[in-house]
Amino acid sequence: MEFRKKHILDIASLAPEEITFILDTAEALKEVLERPIPKVPTLRGKIVAHLFFEPSTRTRLSFERAAKTLSADIFNFTARMSSVEKGESLLDTVLNIKAMGADLFVIRHPNAGAPHFIAENIKTRVINAGDGFNAHPTQALLDLLTVREKKGDFKGLKVAIIGDIRHSRVAHSDIVAFRKMGAEVFVSGPATMLPPEREALGARVCYQLEEALKDADVVMALRVQKERHGRALFPSLREYARYFGINQERLSLAKEDCLLMHPGPINWGVELSPELENDPRSVILTQVTNGVAVRMALLVLLLGGE
Repeated sequence: MEFRKKHILDIASLAPEEITFILDTAEALKEVLERPIPKVPTLRGKIVAHLFFEPSTRTRLSFERAAKTLSADIFNFTARMSSVEKGESLLDTVLNIKAMGADLFVIRHPNAGAPHFIAENIKTRVINAGDGFNAHPTQALLDLLTVREKKGDFKGLKVAIIGDIRHSRVAHSDIVAFRKMGAEVFVSGPATMLPPEREALGARVCYQLEEALKDADVVMALRVQKERHGRALFPSLREYARYFGINQERLSLAKEDCLLMHPGPINWGVELSPELENDPRSVILTQVTNGVAVRMALLVLLLGGE
């Protein structure tokens, strides 16, 4: 299959066949990460610019590891202590970095649509590393890869996503991704954090947590997005943990061989009980490893590496 996409901005614009091709490519590239010297010359001479206007650990470092493993050079940009603080616009920032030779931009921005805006105004390839609470396509792809490795297929799976659905770009992208690949998605959380039915992207909204967890094949807990609320949406973190935190008892409602997932960062004792930290059903660290493989695959596919 020839990959024709110029940008990775969201999951909605990817066909199931394209998603499968990305996952197949990532699966093949995982072998490189397991070598004694995990380095290949695939993207030697290419420059990848990481533009992060929000804090990040996993996404930023995995993109950096992916680029370095493929021998690409890297521009690392953070808004703090840059000309953005002097009033430089987003487009001017990108155009200046492009003028230095960047071949691809990885952009995380607090405003929804920022990566789309850049993609429309420059010819350089763009990967959305998270924009506002709109989309996080690479997280959804690594979640798909993790589930496919463990379950083999998506059709007929019940995926339960628990937490701050309304404000989570991960939830928005995962709902679209899992439904597109044939799974059924249930979402649950505090009523103030749930989207209206018409905005749930085809997921089934459950106001009772037990309904979402019952016989689930995949249970994904989400971080409470307090920085995006603007006002208090629940009494306290203790109250959240009491009614919507995932613990052993609640996880027992899901299938015995269910997968426990979380996109990170995790607030232990809030979204997940500390007793689950070493639970054999957890694939949280596998998600992190697969994030590197998926981002390697996207860099190769977009920059034309062999």
